[in-house]
Amino acid sequence: MTKVADLKTFATKIRIETIKEIAGIGVGHIGGALSICDLLAVLYGGVMNIDPKNPCDENRDWLIVSKGHSGPALYATLALKGYFPMDTLKTLNKPDTILPSHCDRHAPGVDMTTGSLGQGASLAMGIALGNKLSGRNNYTYLLLGDGECNEGQVWEAAMFANNKKLDNVIAFVDDNKQQLDGFTKDISNMGDIAAKFSAFGWNSQSIDGHDVEAILNAIKSAKENEGVPSVIVLNTIKAKGYKKWEGSPGNHNFNITMEDALQFEKDILANE
Repeated sequence: MTKVADLKTFATKIRIETIKEIAGIGVGHIGGALSICDLLAVLYGGVMNIDPKNPCDENRDWLIVSKGHSGPALYATLALKGYFPMDTLKTLNKPDTILPSHCDRHAPGVDMTTGSLGQGASLAMGIALGNKLSGRNNYTYLLLGDGECNEGQVWEAAMFANNKKLDNVIAFVDDNKQQLDGFTKDISNMGDIAAKFSAFGWNSQSIDGHDVEAILNAIKSAKENEGVPSVIVLNTIKAKGYKKWEGSPGNHNFNITMEDALQFEKDILANE
């Protein structure tokens, strides 16, 4: 049984390695990467059926990070799980790297290249349908941003998933209340995101996205619903863990030094 304390520790490690990774190049999408670390810790800490030694196993669970600019957090998670050497993180977005700033399948363990917002939703539904038609008993997990849900493609995918009864899909919305240019409510207010998915026939839940136990329980509940896709809206804080930048304007993409990263590590470990 997965221990909550272990998942919290794993989430902290992901945050630390993500910051160091981005600091290696000096700038990056820190805010949206830090807000998903608790989810990644849960998924890769025991929920997903994965094998780092066989990342292309046809029967594996899939994760599509549609908000692809959060790739550094996924890369850090995969490195910590042994998909590739930790030193590879130092090559983020540098010449000849397998780790560009957005999620890319050149990296072992990345199931789909993403970055154009909204497209990951469609990709996830195609993957889920293909796996279901092939008789595979696996899940496709999809991670969306709240700002990304401004894209009409997300709602086309939502309609498709319900029509095809894709109960092997569990989507997450990183509802961190911010997007590239400001606060989501000021740009295109999404209102009650869970209610919108419910209107499209999805089983919907809203939880604290930084509570690993709540995430575990929500996934368990989602799997108990047959015949419909599920969504879990994660109430999160952009740049979670980086006190200076938590929920602040300008935290989407900013400069960071290795000294900053090392101080971040000290601060976050001190608060454990």
